[in-house]
Amino acid sequence: MDLGLLILIGLGTLIFWLYRINKDYYVLAFFAKRVRTKDGRPIESIAPVPEGRTIFGNSFDLYGRNDAEMFNDMRVRVKQMGRSFIEYVMGTPVYNIIDADNFDLILNDQNLITKGLVYGFLHPALRTGLLTSTDKKWHTRRKMLTPTFHFNILGQFEETFKAESLKFVKQFEGKAETCISLSELIPRFTLNSICETAMGIKLDDMAAKGDRYRESFSMIEKSFIRRMSNPLIWNNTIYNLFGSSEDARFLKEVHDFSSEIIAKRRILLEQVLNEKLSTQAADDDIYINKKQRFAMLDTLILAEKDGLIDHEGICEEVDTLMFEGFDTTSIGLIFGLMNMSLNQDKQELCYQEISEHIADDFNNLDTNQLSKLKYLECFVKETMRLFPSVPIMARQTVRETELANGLILPAGAQITLHVFDLHRNPKYWSDPDEFQPERFLPENSKDRHTYAYMPFSAGQRNCIGQKYAMLEMKTLLIVVLKQFKILPLVDPKEFVFQTGITLRCKNNIKVKLVRRS
Repeated sequence: MDLGLLILIGLGTLIFWLYRINKDYYVLAFFAKRVRTKDGRPIESIAPVPEGRTIFGNSFDLYGRNDAEMFNDMRVRVKQMGRSFIEYVMGTPVYNIIDADNFDLILNDQNLITKGLVYGFLHPALRTGLLTSTDKKWHTRRKMLTPTFHFNILGQFEETFKAESLKFVKQFEGKAETCISLSELIPRFTLNSICETAMGIKLDDMAAKGDRYRESFSMIEKSFIRRMSNPLIWNNTIYNLFGSSEDARFLKEVHDFSSEIIAKRRILLEQVLNEKLSTQAADDDIYINKKQRFAMLDTLILAEKDGLIDHEGICEEVDTLMFEGFDTTSIGLIFGLMNMSLNQDKQELCYQEISEHIADDFNNLDTNQLSKLKYLECFVKETMRLFPSVPIMARQTVRETELANGLILPAGAQITLHVFDLHRNPKYWSDPDEFQPERFLPENSKDRHTYAYMPFSAGQRNCIGQKYAMLEMKTLLIVVLKQFKILPLVDPKEFVFQTGITLRCKNNIKVKLVRRS
């Protein structure tokens, strides 16, 4: 008999018996990093372990699936498990979390700030900025950037949000009614807003480049999903050899756009500093007035002058904040406007509240007036409950980690926090698939688990721009509602959600705007 065939039969037999011996974990015994329990109890008493589709555990459960199938398969598994569960992928345990107690446990663990393995797939695009970095680098950058989202800065941003919102509705000027694609128009609005606020650059003469930037990032995201579904190309060397032939062009488009933004702002900021230099006394600090706060890109450029960051570091943070600033907020607005159209009674309540507090010419539209719009706040929160911009977050252990629930995770274990499923968990939400903004009224939410609602994460690595996002979303909703009634053009029952870096929907989400008399 051929030697090669004998070896193949021998390996096959060995693998079969290894599987039989180790079938409780659905992975090969030689490769498994085991989860243990503190008191020796069976793992299943704390977290069930689903059987994989192959003898390699859950490694290839998503192999060959498209982005919609990946999203749906995970929702099916979550319902089957009914509670947080453990999978084994390429010999590594993945702790999938869908309950609030475990969200609290993980997000507040000081030793669990390192992002999960899949975030490494974003390094070519975002490098190691605030989203993907860890340890000292992350702490330093977070401390540097937190003041750029201070309340005083947000008050200045509100004027830009108002101006961009008025520009958004102006494109429908002269039309009594119009049908619009939110999926196409809203990302352009949010990219303009993040560039003008955080970066200090208007995109009026860069609109075409902005469109190419968004298209290129969409293609990068598709590569991210393809890689996530296929463990065979998780290794960077293998991926670079066999899986990334088209990525270079899209990465160049993205990085060229952010580099041009930085270059333009450097020139403008230098002009401002030169003007200050000519008017201030010699002993004044021309770079930073101690009582003055700067927007993000200015802060980074000024920090570079002090040797606190280099040009590459600026690029990392601009790439990160620009992507997060336009993409996540656009998702909230798309589904927010869609929910207005699908829930006419809720839309009317928002409109009446807005009419009571906001002048027709928007002169008093500021952070103070926005704080009075309590029902609109509930509406936006309920939108983010059902349609969280970031449906999944991930962490990984850097050392063996004992959790308060008795599980002991080995070093390198992955932790996936399923925000989408947490937000629809009937343990915390009655009629979880129903749109009910009233859930967030104080009397209805006072007894709810603090960690049942996590659209902006929590703990040390909570979203740095959450107040920014809420301000921007509310402002556009106000301006649109003051001028238009929003009618539905989609049936949410036909939606096909897709796995992505952020929440994706295959459908082109549209609404009809009818001008108010």
